[in-house]
Amino acid sequence: MKILIVEDDFVSRTILQEYLNLYGTTHIAVNGKEAIAAVKAADAINAPYDLICLDVMMPEMSGQEALRAIREIEEAKGIFSSEGAKIMMTTALNDVKTVSVAFQGLCDAYLVKPIRKEKLLCELRNLKIIP
Repeated sequence: MKILIVEDDFVSRTILQEYLNLYGTTHIAVNGKEAIAAVKAADAINAPYDLICLDVMMPEMSGQEALRAIREIEEAKGIFSSEGAKIMMTTALNDVKTVSVAFQGLCDAYLVKPIRKEKLLCELRNLKIIP
């Protein structure tokens, strides 16, 4: 599995990487702009990401903006959200509006920080990414 972790906080990024390294190759982006560049680069070599963990609050481009842009990139290629990358929002925000906007943007899962390994693995199983 090919995984992109998009997180501006070093500790959160490191924890996610440690948890997910067991399941595939992990790449890192520190903001939404880097995430978009990584998705485009992966598509250019026909090796798209299977899972994208996307923080909501980041500098330069928020996770919500990056989510919409990633789905637009996929749709332009004829790939719709159910067939594209599984996108999991990871954030400290747990308010109804933020969660609602994420799912309207076609995210597949939403995890509230601090990320616990058990909850992360449960979501990955729900998404049928791991057995």
